[in-house]
Amino acid sequence: MYSAGMSMSTSERLIEATRELLWERGYAGTSPKAVQQAAGAGQGSMYHHFAGKPDLALAAIRRTAEEMGAAAEALLGGEGSAYDRIEAYLLHERDVLRGCPVGRLTMDPEVIARPELRAPVEEVLGRLRARLAAVVQEGLDEGELNCPLDPAEIAATVVATLQGGYVLARATDSRAPFDSAVRGLLALLAPRAAEG
Repeated sequence: MYSAGMSMSTSERLIEATRELLWERGYAGTSPKAVQQAAGAGQGSMYHHFAGKPDLALAAIRRTAEEMGAAAEALLGGEGSAYDRIEAYLLHERDVLRGCPVGRLTMDPEVIARPELRAPVEEVLGRLRARLAAVVQEGLDEGELNCPLDPAEIAATVVATLQGGYVLARATDSRAPFDSAVRGLLALLAPRAAEG
């Protein structure tokens, strides 16, 4: 699975393999044997680097959450107006039919039942909502956005639109519902020209 990345350390290969398997199969479907095969690592190597499946899964979930947070910050902290940055975040290229790697974890009963595995998911989604709310507040302060809702509510709506869009796309095996939801939200958030 990682022939191009065999220069990665064994622990890195194990984390990356686990991230992919969690995204594809969930926690229950991510067996240590499948991780070892995907990473090209032996059982001894896996248990040398990680105490067991929960420890490895936690490292993988943390990495996924960190990458999601960094990608969002790159877009939301970039140049342009508040609306432009929210639009860039919503229109950022995603593998829609695969779903969100973090959002998919929220639907995994074993991840949600384990506070240590759920924590990085909660944290990144909380940081994302807070960052979106801050961008919306900037837009309100600048007079660019004139939404009647609280910035935190708008931020929750943005996250819910994306996550719901993934679900609808996967249910129909088409990215069209995702794209439609994003376009609808952007139309609702679009700055209105001043009435003269």
